[in-house]
Amino acid sequence: MGIKHIATLAAALALALAAAAQERIAQNKPYIDLRPLHFGILVGVHLQDIELQNVGPQTVAAPDGTQQEQTILCDADNWNPGFSVGVLAELRLNANLSLRFTPTMHFGAKHLRFINLSQTDDNGRPHRETQDMKNTYISLPVDLKFSAPRFNNYRPYVMAGVNPMINLSGGDQDYVRLKRYDTFIEVGLGCDLYLKYFKLIPELKFCYSLSDALDKGHADRLQDPNMRAYAKSVSAGHSKMFVLTFYFE
Repeated sequence: MGIKHIATLAAALALALAAAAQERIAQNKPYIDLRPLHFGILVGVHLQDIELQNVGPQTVAAPDGTQQEQTILCDADNWNPGFSVGVLAELRLNANLSLRFTPTMHFGAKHLRFINLSQTDDNGRPHRETQDMKNTYISLPVDLKFSAPRFNNYRPYVMAGVNPMINLSGGDQDYVRLKRYDTFIEVGLGCDLYLKYFKLIPELKFCYSLSDALDKGHADRLQDPNMRAYAKSVSAGHSKMFVLTFYFE
């Protein structure tokens, strides 16, 4: 699922809600939002990416002891899909504001591409390497949710918060390795849909890493010295995610 598909789904949801707002109808579960604390579960899909800062030309020690200059470019060449599961706890602060805690596990990956401009083949094409960076995150977001007044059986809202994440994966001999801990800021929008037997909440949010996610000491721990130039080709990285979530209460 790409960004265009998620945007199309969000636009279709908005149009459907606008069409449903033409007249008053009987409310499903009219008192569900009056509970001071309520719980739920969540499932979703997401897209992962990372912004990398390249160092440019660097001096590399060859196996024979000589030094040479190499220029290696690295980037994440696409947004990679994954899926998410978790639970929800929401505390009602007043009629429009609530505090949410949604522990979640995100399963996904990032695909990195390295282009060594200093090493070319017989046709003059630069040497390329790739890395599939598997990511399993434990996410512990705390968000404020501001909701509009309920109309019929829907209630749109916006949310924002801070999301600490724990990265459970990472290969010891990969070119690039991420830190164990990271902190994201997240903003998004969604809508409470009051169905007959439960409340369904679709939500779309964007998460961006506030800190440098790269493990800077990883390059020196690599056993293959030829990999170190690739590992040192980037000086900083900030992860980002689009997350489409469906909450069930």
